[in-house]
Amino acid sequence: MKRLHVHVGVNDLDQSIRFYSNLFAAEPTVKKPDYAKWMLDDPRVNFAISYRPEAGGVRHLGIQVENGEELQEVYARLAQADGPTLEEGATTCCYAKSEKTWIADPQGVTWETFLTTGEATTYGGGVEGAAPESHAASKPPPCCTPKALETVP
Repeated sequence: MKRLHVHVGVNDLDQSIRFYSNLFAAEPTVKKPDYAKWMLDDPRVNFAISYRPEAGGVRHLGIQVENGEELQEVYARLAQADGPTLEEGATTCCYAKSEKTWIADPQGVTWETFLTTGEATTYGGGVEGAAPESHAASKPPPCCTPKALETVP
């Protein structure tokens, strides 16, 4: 079963954790010094926040899948969408190991499609050329559109 993913940049992590914990009536399932994540079932969403004083607000949206078959189904949908994709492949991002591809909608909103394959001890791995929003670098650029997607109108 697929799950909506929302990632928000915040300038005060502790205050935001308190706010969202109250809003969702749940504590984060993952809590790090610079990141927190709630895996909610009602509504079914993977809601994440990260410390980003220079770029607060919605960072990106996504569709998280639970298995390889669902991932291939979503990738097929991306192929039908009218826009370039950035296939990041296997990566470490947000304290998790994932397989992912990125696309931007016609307004430039960045979406990731991904399958989480395990946990990681670091936020990101520093992969050159990865989508900036993927956090593959320890300090992603302030923009939230992957370089390969910048030409999307």
